[in-house]
Amino acid sequence: MSILKRLHIPFSLFFCYFKKIGPLYFHFPANHNKTFYYFSGKIISDTKSIFMKTLFTVLSCFFLMSCTGITTKKEVKIQSPDNSIIVTVKLNENQSPCYIVEKGGLLVLENSLLGIVRRDADFSKGLKIATVGDVAVISESYETLTGKKKICSYSANSRVISFINASGEKIEIIFRVSNDGVAFRYNFPGTSVEKKYITEEATTFNFPAEAKAWLHPHTNAQTGWCNVEPCYEMHYYQDIAVSTPAPFKAGWSFPALFQSNGVWVLLTESGLEPTYCGTRLAQASPDGEYSIEFPQDAERTSSTAALHPESALPWKTPWRIIALGSLKQIVENTLVTDLAVPSLVENTGFVKPGRASWSWALLKDNSVVFDVQKRFVDLAAKMGWEYCLVDVEWDKRIGYEKIQELIDYADGKNVGIILWYNSSGAWNTTTYSPKDMMYEKDIRRKEFEKISNMGVKGIKVDFWGGDGQSMIQYYYDLFEDAAEFGLLVNCHGATVPRGWDRTFPNLVSMESVKGFEYITFEQRNADSAATHCSMLPFTRNVVGSMDFTPVCFSEIPGIQKRTSDAFELALSVMFQSGVQHYAEIPEGMDAQPDDVVEFLRKIPPYWDDISFIDGYPGKYVVLARKYGKKWFVAGINSEKTSRKLQLDLSSLNANSSGVLITDDESGKGFTSSVIKMQDNQIGLVLKPTGGFVLYFE
Repeated sequence: MSILKRLHIPFSLFFCYFKKIGPLYFHFPANHNKTFYYFSGKIISDTKSIFMKTLFTVLSCFFLMSCTGITTKKEVKIQSPDNSIIVTVKLNENQSPCYIVEKGGLLVLENSLLGIVRRDADFSKGLKIATVGDVAVISESYETLTGKKKICSYSANSRVISFINASGEKIEIIFRVSNDGVAFRYNFPGTSVEKKYITEEATTFNFPAEAKAWLHPHTNAQTGWCNVEPCYEMHYYQDIAVSTPAPFKAGWSFPALFQSNGVWVLLTESGLEPTYCGTRLAQASPDGEYSIEFPQDAERTSSTAALHPESALPWKTPWRIIALGSLKQIVENTLVTDLAVPSLVENTGFVKPGRASWSWALLKDNSVVFDVQKRFVDLAAKMGWEYCLVDVEWDKRIGYEKIQELIDYADGKNVGIILWYNSSGAWNTTTYSPKDMMYEKDIRRKEFEKISNMGVKGIKVDFWGGDGQSMIQYYYDLFEDAAEFGLLVNCHGATVPRGWDRTFPNLVSMESVKGFEYITFEQRNADSAATHCSMLPFTRNVVGSMDFTPVCFSEIPGIQKRTSDAFELALSVMFQSGVQHYAEIPEGMDAQPDDVVEFLRKIPPYWDDISFIDGYPGKYVVLARKYGKKWFVAGINSEKTSRKLQLDLSSLNANSSGVLITDDESGKGFTSSVIKMQDNQIGLVLKPTGGFVLYFE
C-alpha cells in the first residue's frame, strides 16, 4: 500500500487493471504481516515476492500507457461555474465519443454523438481517450456596437479532451460550459501543407422522445423566386414532436428551439470562419436525435469553389452552441457573440448604429426615384433618424450624379445614405442592379472607394447564395473590404448571424427572416404575422441583429392587416437591429397621434441592455430594452383573445410611473396614459393581436 501511495497510483485503478486480466486480487490483513494473493478464490501464495513481481508488471503497464498517451479515464465531466449544468463525455460501445447534458439534475440531452470524418481519417469511432486537460476558467468582458447588450460578459469552465484514432492521429474536443449553456468545437492540432477534407460531422443532439420543438424549415438550394433560396425566410413550425421530419431535404435551420424536461434549449453555431461551411440540422431526427447537415451542392460561388470544409492543419471548427435554461435565459443570452472571433477591425469610429427611413417596403420599385427619396430623407430628418436607405436599381433610376446630390442634401439634414447592391454572381437569376459589383474583389474595392468618397455611409447587399465554404469566404472578404472603406453592411437574402457582428462591427444587421415585405406580398403572410412575430424574440433575434423592417400603420395595397397599430408600434422595441429600417411612409407617419410620433423619436439608435419579462413562443411576448437610464417595455399578443397580464418589473429598477401607449377600445387606434407601478407590478390587458409600449424617463 505504501509503495502505491508513494507512486501516486490510485489503488482503485490498480484493481481495475487486474479485473481485466482475471480474478486476481489482494487481501491485506489487519496486522499487515502477511499479504495473501487470491486467484479464482484460492490462496496461491503468502510470500511478498509474487506481489512485488506483479506490482512491477502493473507499474510497467501504467508506464507504457503514459508513453502512448492513453488515459484510464472512462468519462469526463465539465460543470458550469454555478454547477447547474453538467456535461459528461465518454466513449460508447463503438468507441465513439458521446456526451450527455444535464441541467438542474434534469436530463436535457441523452447520449449524443461527437466526431468528425475526414477524407483521410475517421475520428468518429474506434477512438481512445488520450489526455484530459485540467479545467480552465474563461472570464472576459467585451463591447458590442450593434447588439442586444452593449457590455457583455462571459464566464465558463473549459476542458480539452484529446482522442486518438486507430492510426494514432489526434483530434481535440474543446468544451466550454457557462451558466446559460454548453459550447464545443473540434480541433486538429497538427500541421500540414496539404489540405484536409471533412466529409461528415458526426455531431448529434439527442433529445428525449417526449421533448418538443420549434423549428424553421431550411429551403432547398436554388428554389423559390429567381432561385434565391436558401435565405432563412420561412415560418417556424411550433410545438412539434422532436421526431418530426423537415418538409424539405435541406432540413431545419439554426437557431432551433426545444423544450426538454421543462428546460428550454436553443441550438445554433458561432465562430464560423472561411475554413468551414455553415450548417443546419438534418431532415430526419429518428427518436429525437438531430444530426448536423452540410450545405447542398449549389450553395457556393461557382461549381468548382469550396462547398464542404477543407483546410490545412491546424484547423478548428465552429462552436456548436446549446443554450440552456428558462425562456429569460434563452432570450437574454449572448453566447453567439461570446464565442465569436473578436473584432478584426481596428478603427470602428465610423460604426454608428441607428434608425432609417425606407421607401421600398410599402411603395416598392417605383419609389426609387430622386424626388421620393428626398421625401424619405426629410422623414428621417423630422424623426431624428440617422439614415435613409435607397433600394434597388438606384443606379438606373437615379444615377450616381443625382445620388451625389441626394447625399449632399441628406448630409445637410444630418442623415446618412445607405445604398442597395445585388450580391449575385451566377448562383441565382435575379436581375436587379447594381449587379456584378460585389463579388469580384477588384471591382468591389473600386466601388467601395467611389461611394465612400461620395459620402455613402453603408450598403445593403442582397441575394446571397447559401452556406457553402466559398460563400462564407465571400462574406468575410466583403465585410473586411467594407470596413477598410468605412462602410456599414446590412445583408439581405442571407445566412443567419453567427457572431460576425463582433468580428466585423461594421456588420450592423442581417435579414435572415421572413420579414415585413412578405406581409405585403401575400394575404396568408399577413394572416400569420402576429404568431410569427411572437416567435422571433425567442429564436431568430436571439442570435443577432434582425432586419425585419417593422412598424406599418398605413394600409397595404391588396392586403388586410391582422395586427393592430399598437402591435406595430411595439415592434419598434420588440425587434432589435443595428440599423432599424422602418416600413412606414411620410404620409402614414403624419397621420399618427403626436404621442406616437414622439415615441418613435425617442427610440434610441442602439440598446445597452435587455430584460425578458414574460411570454411564450408564438403566443405573446413582453420584454424591455434599456438605453442609458431609460427603459422601454413592449408587449405583443398573437392570439385572438385578450390576455390579462400582471408584470413584475422589479428587474428594471425603473421609476414608479411611466407612459403607456396601447390599443384603444376599438382596437384600431391608440390610447395613452400615465401608469403607476404598485410594488414593481403593473397589470394590463393585451387585446387580440394587439400590443403596447411603456417607457420610463
